[in-house]
Amino acid sequence: MKIFKIITILAILNLALTPFTFLKNRTALALEFYPNEIISNTDLLDYNSMDLVAISEFLNSQSGVLKNYRTLDVYGIERLAAEIIYNAAQTYKISPKWILTTLQKEQSLITNPSPSQYNLDWAMGYAVCDGCQVTDPQVAIYRGFGIQVDRATWRVRYYYENPEKFNFQVGKMYNISGRDVLIYNQATANLYIYTPHIHGNYNFWLIWNRWFAKTYPDGSLLQQEGQPGVWLIENGQRRPFWSKTALTSRYDASNIIKVAYNDLQRYPVGYPIKYPNYSLLKSPENKIYLIVNQEKKQIESDEVFRSIGYNPDEVIAVSAEELSHYKEGRMITLNSLYPQGALLQDNKSGGVYYVEDGIKYPILAKEIMLANYKNHKLIQVSTEELNKYVTAATGIKFFDGTLIKTANDPKVYVISNGQRRWLANEQTFNQLGYKWSIIITVSEKVAELHPLGQPLDLLLPTNTQIATK
Repeated sequence: MKIFKIITILAILNLALTPFTFLKNRTALALEFYPNEIISNTDLLDYNSMDLVAISEFLNSQSGVLKNYRTLDVYGIERLAAEIIYNAAQTYKISPKWILTTLQKEQSLITNPSPSQYNLDWAMGYAVCDGCQVTDPQVAIYRGFGIQVDRATWRVRYYYENPEKFNFQVGKMYNISGRDVLIYNQATANLYIYTPHIHGNYNFWLIWNRWFAKTYPDGSLLQQEGQPGVWLIENGQRRPFWSKTALTSRYDASNIIKVAYNDLQRYPVGYPIKYPNYSLLKSPENKIYLIVNQEKKQIESDEVFRSIGYNPDEVIAVSAEELSHYKEGRMITLNSLYPQGALLQDNKSGGVYYVEDGIKYPILAKEIMLANYKNHKLIQVSTEELNKYVTAATGIKFFDGTLIKTANDPKVYVISNGQRRWLANEQTFNQLGYKWSIIITVSEKVAELHPLGQPLDLLLPTNTQIATK
C-alpha cells in the first residue's frame, strides 16, 4: 500500500550539513588532559554545587581525616572541616568542589587518615611558594586549616574579578613547564596563577575528573559551548551527528544540553550518525535499504520501491561498512504495512497507535504521542482497519532523554534505555544542564511504564576511570 513519501534527503543534506561537517574528521580518543581548558568557569563558580550535608557526606565517603576533623576557622571559632569548606564556598562564591580538589592536590587530606601537622597547617598550599619558608612571619600568618581554606578561596575569587593584575590571562599563549598553553577561560587562568606549572594542574585535573566528572545517561544530546556539533551519548560513547537533519529526524533539538569541553571529551568518539531517519541507502551489491532509527530494512524489489512512491534520486550509495552499523530489520515487500511507521487513530474509540511493519503499538497517553511524534500526522482509520494489525505486547514509552514527573511527586526522572532514572537532587539537575521548562507531567500509570533505573546523583563521588600518564 502507499505510505507517506519521504523528503528528498540529498537536498536537505546539502542545506544542513555545513554546521556539522567539522565532526567528520574527528577520531576516537580517550579522556586526555587539555591544558588550555582544565575546568570551565561554571565549574569554578558553582558555589551551590554542594550544600553542607553533601560536603559532609562526601568527606565521610573518603578515608581521610577531614570527616571528623574539628579546628578553628578564620574567625577563631571551632568548626568541623565540612563547615569551614562550606562557609568559604558561600562567602566567596567559589565551588566547594574546587576546595575539595585543592585540599587533595596539595596535601592529600581527603584520603589520608594520618596527615602530619604540616599537612593540616598548610592544607591548601596557600602562601607556600617555591623558595618560601613557612617560618617567615609573612608566611606564618596563614598557618592553620581554617585560615588556609578561607584565604585560598578568597584569593581565587580575587583572581577571577581582577584578571588584568596577574600574569596568566585568557586568550594569551604561555610556555608553561616547556609546553605551549593558550588559556581559554578565566577558571583555567586561575589555576595557573595559583599553581604555575603543568604537573600540579594535571594532578588537579586527575582528582577533579575522578570525583566530579559529569556522567550523562544514554540518550543524552550534548553540545559543547560555542561549537556547532551535537553528540548522542550511547553505550559510554559520544556519537556525532553529521547533519542537522540526522539529528532532528530522530530527536527533539530542545533536549540538547550545553556542556563544557572536558564534560564532552571524557567520552570516546563512537560511530557517527550520518544519515537522516528514513534515508534510502544502496549497498555495493545494489540492494536498497530504508533506514528507520537503528534498523536497515531492505526493499525487496524495484517494483516495491516504485509502489511505495520513492524517487531514485533520493538513494545514497554507501559502503558495506557503513551499512554494517545498522541492525537488520524486516524486509519491505508489497504486503508491508507502514514500514516507515505511522500514527493511526481509531475514529470511534479515539485510541492511538504507532504502526510499523504491520504491528500496532498502543500509545497510552497523549503526552507520549506529543513528545515522541510531534512531527507525525495523525491518520484517522476505522476499527476494522486497526484490527488488521498485530497488537504489540507493550506500549510505546517516552524516548530516551525525556524528563518526566508525576503530578503528586516532585521527583524528576530522565528516561534512559527505557528506564526512568531519578535526578536525586536539584544540584544534579542543574549541573547536568537540564531545563526545568521541558519537564513533562504524567500520570503514575504512564511513569510506571518505565521501570526504575539507577538514580543520578552528582553529589556522590564518581570514581571515574581516566587515563593516566
